[in-house]
Amino acid sequence: METTAGLGIRRFKEGHMFDDVATVAVEYPLTIYVNEAELVTIVCTPEYAEDLVVGFLISEGIVRGVADIDRVEIIEVTGHAKVTANFVNKFNAKYRAKRYITSCCGKSRENFYFQSDASLVETRNETDLVLRPADIFDLMSRFEADSDTFRKTGGVHNAALCSRDEVICVRMDIGRHNALDKIYGHCLKSEITMADKAIIFSGRISSEILVKTAKIGCGIILSRSAPTELAIEMARELNITAVGFIRGDGFSVYSGQHRILEN
Repeated sequence: METTAGLGIRRFKEGHMFDDVATVAVEYPLTIYVNEAELVTIVCTPEYAEDLVVGFLISEGIVRGVADIDRVEIIEVTGHAKVTANFVNKFNAKYRAKRYITSCCGKSRENFYFQSDASLVETRNETDLVLRPADIFDLMSRFEADSDTFRKTGGVHNAALCSRDEVICVRMDIGRHNALDKIYGHCLKSEITMADKAIIFSGRISSEILVKTAKIGCGIILSRSAPTELAIEMARELNITAVGFIRGDGFSVYSGQHRILEN
C-alpha cells in the first residue's frame, strides 16, 4: 500500500493564494488478532506491518519472543493482522485487549505503568557503546538523509537503529511508538543484537519512548528534540543515555554522561 497520498489544496505563499497538491501521510487502522481473538487496533503507516506486529506483541509482553509466534498474516484489504502463537501471556493479552491505539498518543496512560513493563527493562541497558561528538553529528546527518517521507509530508515520525559508525535500519510511521516497534520487530526477526546499538528518534523523548527504548534493549537514545522531565528521571534510573537538542554543533546529555566522550 502507498504510505503517502496527493491531495488538492489551496496554498498561500509570498502573498498569493494558489491551487497546489499536498503530499500527506496515509493513516491505516490495523487490527491484530492473536489465535483468532481480537487484541488491539493500531492506527499506523501501512508499511512493514509484520515488523510492527512482532515488535508490538513482544514489547507489550503479549508473547515472550519470536519463538512464540508461529505465523503472522497481514491482510491489507481488510486491515487485519492474524497471528498464530504457541504461547500467549494471558494476563497482558486480557488487560490490553481491544484497545484502539491512535497515531498521536501510543497506548493510554492508565495502561502504561505496568509491573510487566518494569520487569521487561530491569536487567537491560548495559552497553559498552560510547559515542564521540563527531559520531553523534554524523549519525544524525545520515538519519535525516533517510527521512524522505518526513520531508515530503511533515506528518510522520522516524526511528533508526545504529552502531557507532552506521545507520543499520530506519523505520517511519505516523505513530511514534509504532516506528520503534517496527525497529524492534525487524531486529528480532533478523536476529540483530541491540545491546551494543543506539536509537535515533525524530521527535520528543517522552517517558513512553524512553521505556520503549529500554524494552528494545538499547542504552543510548539520540534526538533533535528534548526529553521530558519524567523521561530524564527514568533514563537515569534505567541507565539509559539520553542525548537531545542535536542541532548545529551542539547537543545536551541528560543522563548516562559516561557514554558520551568529549572528543
